[in-house]
Amino acid sequence: MWGGRVQVLFRLWGLRSAGVPGRRLLSGSAASEKGSSSPRCWNCGGPGGPGPGDGFFCQQCRALQPPDPTRDYFSLMDCNRSFRVDTTKLQNRFQQLQRLVHPDFFSQRSQTEKDFSEKHSTIVNDAYKTLLAPLSRGLYLLKLHGVEIPEGTDYEMESQFLMEIMEINEKLAEAQSEAAVKEIESTVQDDFEKAKEILTKMKYFSNVEEKIKLKKIPST
Repeated sequence: MWGGRVQVLFRLWGLRSAGVPGRRLLSGSAASEKGSSSPRCWNCGGPGGPGPGDGFFCQQCRALQPPDPTRDYFSLMDCNRSFRVDTTKLQNRFQQLQRLVHPDFFSQRSQTEKDFSEKHSTIVNDAYKTLLAPLSRGLYLLKLHGVEIPEGTDYEMESQFLMEIMEINEKLAEAQSEAAVKEIESTVQDDFEKAKEILTKMKYFSNVEEKIKLKKIPST
């Protein structure tokens, strides 16, 4: 129920960037610095750091490289930066990455690579769990765009919330042209604030849902 409402607003925002794969978030200065100075392998000193393809190993000596702190979860998991995620593809990517970086495969390698493996594996697990669930996925999308919902936030809700979302859904379903979709987009103000409002509601209902599950567990 809640996932559908969040998806509406992310679809509206997505008119400006729909279908764009997860990108690394870099400031102008960081991007300039990245372009002018490629990282070097910690092991062999070779240029370029991680090679093409998997992006985890040196292209010369194949040593495992440290995690890239600028890489977001969508890029890591090879997903479009969108509220809609192919969970089957996500699971396959998760399994693929764990076969590459899981600590069990580095027991005979250097301590440095063992440490990097632990870090990579933790990040891959976090990315998978975050993108798998609609609530955490939506919150992460907002975070990438500078909007966060602090724990315990008592965010004000509009009384006409449900009706507005239903009307937007209907108009989107009936829209037959890009012009019609753009007209709908123009009527929606503060897209991410509205998404923040919806996701806050999702957090409260998710908390209640967890309490219900605990109540259902028979006491021993």
